Amino acid sequence: MNRRAGEQAAATQRQQQRDRQRLDGVLGQLQGAGDEQRLAALRALVRWLRPRRASRAEPAQQRLKLLTEVVREDAAARAGVRNSVLWLTATKQPLRLLTDSGILANEGFFSGLWHRLGAKVLPDELDTEQLSDALYILFERRDDHVWVEAIADAEWVGLLDALDFGAVLSGTDGRRMPFQILEALQVTSYRIAAMGLEPELVRNHPAIERYESPFLTQNVEMRHFIDERRQAISDKRDPAVDDKHLLVLLGQCDEILGKVRKQAAQTGASVSLTVLLARLTQNIARLKLLLLLLERRAAHDLNELRVRFFKQVVRAENRRNSVGELWTQTLDLLSTRIVSNASKAGEQYITSSRAEFFRLFRSAMGAGLIVVLASLVKLSVYDPTRAPFVEALVYSGIYAAAFVLMYVFHFSLATKQPAMTANAIAQAIETGEDKHGMSRLADLMVRTFRSQFIALVGNLVVAVPLALFVAQTHWMRHGEPYLSPTKATHLLADTDPLSPHVWIWAAITGICLFATGLISGYYDNKAAYGRIPRRVRQLRWLRRLFGVRVAEGVASYVENNLGGLMGSVFFGVMLGSVGALGRVFGVPMDTLHVTFTSANTTYAMAALQEVPLWQLLPAAVLGVSVIGLLNLAVSFSLALYVAMRAQRVSLTNRRALIVALLKRFVSRPQDFFWPPRPPVAPPGS
Repeated sequence: MNRRAGEQAAATQRQQQRDRQRLDGVLGQLQGAGDEQRLAALRALVRWLRPRRASRAEPAQQRLKLLTEVVREDAAARAGVRNSVLWLTATKQPLRLLTDSGILANEGFFSGLWHRLGAKVLPDELDTEQLSDALYILFERRDDHVWVEAIADAEWVGLLDALDFGAVLSGTDGRRMPFQILEALQVTSYRIAAMGLEPELVRNHPAIERYESPFLTQNVEMRHFIDERRQAISDKRDPAVDDKHLLVLLGQCDEILGKVRKQAAQTGASVSLTVLLARLTQNIARLKLLLLLLERRAAHDLNELRVRFFKQVVRAENRRNSVGELWTQTLDLLSTRIVSNASKAGEQYITSSRAEFFRLFRSAMGAGLIVVLASLVKLSVYDPTRAPFVEALVYSGIYAAAFVLMYVFHFSLATKQPAMTANAIAQAIETGEDKHGMSRLADLMVRTFRSQFIALVGNLVVAVPLALFVAQTHWMRHGEPYLSPTKATHLLADTDPLSPHVWIWAAITGICLFATGLISGYYDNKAAYGRIPRRVRQLRWLRRLFGVRVAEGVASYVENNLGGLMGSVFFGVMLGSVGALGRVFGVPMDTLHVTFTSANTTYAMAALQEVPLWQLLPAAVLGVSVIGLLNLAVSFSLALYVAMRAQRVSLTNRRALIVALLKRFVSRPQDFFWPPRPPVAPPGS
């Protein structure tokens, strides 16, 4: 053990010596560099700091500490690094960096996607006179932001403290950056004023038109503030105004944005409104940060703000052409817009009492009945010679009709629940990180599992026996099985638990289930934001033909059920079209839904009566179990991920949740499958 420790210590010492030798070379390059070579010298310094793997930032942090020690002790090294950094900020144009970097661009997803893909093939021309492009050149690796952000703020602040910019910032050099910040304040303020007049914002908060808008007032105050600050800098005196009134107005802007978000949660939101709210929030936050950078404060406090801004812009410039970053931003916007509406029906699928438990069971039995009938119709119209488009049209119609009937009659299909219940769990995560909250979160997940379990049982307890009854009745009446042996064998192959296509197709179905939840949320949002119920009430032909009461009833039904109906239709289209789409592209692709597969497997085993049941049943049961597990796991995981992204929450204490669930399972495993008795009220209460 001592030998190994000694070898590790020796290796660490050798690495430190190599780092110091490389640093001395980089510092010498900085000290002797002219204006033309300084950017290259700074790139060399960043390369020296950069770890081999961005996810392991410890080497970079150790090198940063070494750099801090050297510049603190060596005046020549300190001057070389400090002069190079000052040269960068003094000679490059910072306006674009101060106003645009890290702010959501006003572009669509596809236009942004094509721009980024084009930039990967033919990169944009870099203007080294722009500070943003210079920063892009310095941090050229696409994952540089990972290690920059991973290094503690205190380490970066320590380096800036050691460089002691205040000792040399005076005269023209000391006044240039405040002027640039003032210019950035002016640009950002005008943008906020312009966005505050957008019709989307006024539509959701009409008071902006009736009263004085803080979005406009802040710009008037900002112009006065900037004029006074510029004059004060030129006269070398203290400014006569501060930013307190400006901050009050910006706070009022934030309050309006909060009210609009709450209103949008009730009445829906468009993508353009969601983007507008995000851009306004980011611009207001940037304005506040620029005001902080402009304040006269202690050098250490100012350096903390500089590090905060530095990390923001490094990430922004480092990821400016990243397709993944565009996808992340788009996902955040869409999830924020859709998920809250997708959860409207979620809580009814999480039962608490025994009455709710059995009500869900009965509704699931109804869904099992419709599944058997839909499967029967689908098998009866099977035609291998049919064109893919016609096949998709026929199968989509059958599936869509089945799911719409389930929705209209309030029947519950177990696998459609996860996309609805995920948002309720995400909300519980947001408030469930303490001890009591974790217990409530565990209880919610137990109730969710129990509800999905009984819904699945309700589906299968009808689907399997009824499919067997239909198959046996057909045999008794016609003297032959309902399915041919070839078709029956093919259906049983779709439940083989060892077949890769079974796992893939079941996962594809899980993705379709997840998409169904988003589609339902989208149309619920569309009904509210587009005021579709009000527009239905205005239809003259509807009122004339059926009367006012019918028109009111149709409008009310659309308001409460448009999302569920459209989600059912689109889910049917997805299940009916994936197989045909696979045939078009020559890819073996299809969907496997656990309830439909159970019915189909029952028909198949009834058709192969010459084969002993004990040879078919184990593989079929295991295959159906795998399909059901993948349907639920994939759809729930994706829905929970999007819900957590929408609500900006993360489960940091996963271990505590797992422990709480294990304790619950060990102490009361029956709670996962059967609702406990309600507590008995004491006599006389």
